[in-house]
Amino acid sequence: MWMVRAGEGGFLFEEFRSKGIIAIGWNEIGDLSKISNSEEIRNLLSKTYKYSGGKLINATGQISRFRFDFKVNDFTITYNPAERKYIVGKIKSDYVFDDKLSEYFHSRKTEWIGELSRDSLSTSTRNSLGSTLTIFSLSGDTEKEILGLIKESTNSDNDVPPPPKLDESLDIIKNDFVEKAHEFIKDKLLLLDWEEMQELVAGLLRSMGYKTSISTKGPDRGRDIIASPDGLGLEEPRIVVEVKHRTGQMGADKIRSFVGGLRSGDKGLYVSSGGFAKEAKYEAERSNIPINLVDLDKLVSLITQYYDNFDSDAKSLIPLRKVYWPS
Repeated sequence: MWMVRAGEGGFLFEEFRSKGIIAIGWNEIGDLSKISNSEEIRNLLSKTYKYSGGKLINATGQISRFRFDFKVNDFTITYNPAERKYIVGKIKSDYVFDDKLSEYFHSRKTEWIGELSRDSLSTSTRNSLGSTLTIFSLSGDTEKEILGLIKESTNSDNDVPPPPKLDESLDIIKNDFVEKAHEFIKDKLLLLDWEEMQELVAGLLRSMGYKTSISTKGPDRGRDIIASPDGLGLEEPRIVVEVKHRTGQMGADKIRSFVGGLRSGDKGLYVSSGGFAKEAKYEAERSNIPINLVDLDKLVSLITQYYDNFDSDAKSLIPLRKVYWPS
């Protein structure tokens, strides 16, 4: 079963239903009837729309599925978000290019066999249908549920089956999103250079209520950032920060060297995007001066915890958008 979105916001939903079609845009690339592979589609998109990178890859994949992977008698589904309604059908023709049939020229004839409300679907199926891609295939379980509901509605006197409640799978989906967001933020952090990472860590400390002083370029004796209530390092707590932005783990020798540069009353913060070896963690634990080791995972957790308090300079280094989730 293939999802084929009826344009942005489902504006072609009624046209799909009344004309018995599914269709996609990218009209300017022309008729694909004589195109034999996805590489030719890729070249057309690159030439016609000047696509590149991920946008080119995604568009090539979606058009190629519609042109080559769809088969007669495959199931298809499309959505009207305004009415929260899906219609389900069977593909009844090979690929057709028609500039008069629809606003979208690449099309296939479709026999619609039923409709259902989004409210009748389980939470996991709603999530499966939530992709923003124009075209994607549905899992076997999702297809089975949808076709089962279509069959029930056909054989039942009730117009709308009772909607299932949002179940515990909503929390599973949320946790999956949170984990993915965590990893994407890590990806963004690794694109920063060393100076930007240093500025970001200073911004994080400012969001916690400290004032910061960043070392100038050159030998810094293990002190990249000084954070304190007064910003001068005269009031306690005085936090001495070392920032290492590299792929390799920090060893015990680096921690010993860092601790050796601290004085009584200091607190140490060692940030390493490459993480820490087991011996380095042991070295920090046995230190007489309090040392906190922050790897990439912990750094992301701190960023998301304090991001609302970030100043504009820090936010510009790692722009994030808040997402609201139903509780």
